[in-house]
Amino acid sequence: MTISGQAGQQIHLVVFDLDGTLVDSKKDLALSVNAMREQMGLVPLPFELIASYVGHGVTALVTRALGDLASQENVQKGLAYFLEYYRQHMLDNTRMYPGVPEALEELRNRKLAVLTNKPVRFSQEMLTRLGIAQRFAYIYGGNSFPQKKPDPMGLHKLMADLQASPRQTLIVGDSDTDVLTGRNAGVWTCGVTYGFGASSLQEAPPDVLLDDLRELPPLLDGQPRAR
Repeated sequence: MTISGQAGQQIHLVVFDLDGTLVDSKKDLALSVNAMREQMGLVPLPFELIASYVGHGVTALVTRALGDLASQENVQKGLAYFLEYYRQHMLDNTRMYPGVPEALEELRNRKLAVLTNKPVRFSQEMLTRLGIAQRFAYIYGGNSFPQKKPDPMGLHKLMADLQASPRQTLIVGDSDTDVLTGRNAGVWTCGVTYGFGASSLQEAPPDVLLDDLRELPPLLDGQPRAR
């Protein structure tokens, strides 16, 4: 299924993932994971490998990064160290992807929200310090609800918060987690090819796939896509 011009014009709630969609946080996440591993006497992991662990919440990230050493005690110890280190360093290298500020400006007449599996405190602080938090009616994180994406709980809450039906809602993300969240909620799905999880979109194709977020506003306005 693809989003036709008429369907796009009916969408008035756009829900964004954060890491890999709005911001390129790969380096700071990887450096924080490797700082945690060093603290625990382990060698660094390649950045690309760490990036493949991102998207399912911070506990899953730490658990996968610890590998065979991921006992319950070690995960709790590693998690505490990672969170404190990342809190101090999460914007050392993290930046918005090209086109994100322009796309958000063009979408200003629609309702915008963020739904990420990153802890909500970090998500809110990151978006505030990057100067775009005010663009979003709500920012929900991985600890905002009992279940994380791809469970549709957060998306259902946003649709209720902002009075949007599934056909009036689009979720935008870089991975299969976001597409599956959208499918589970019955909403439109949009993938971006530039994020860390883009390879997983082959297994869960979205309704529309974009190379640049600046392609989204004209698509929703019913304008034909240039190729």
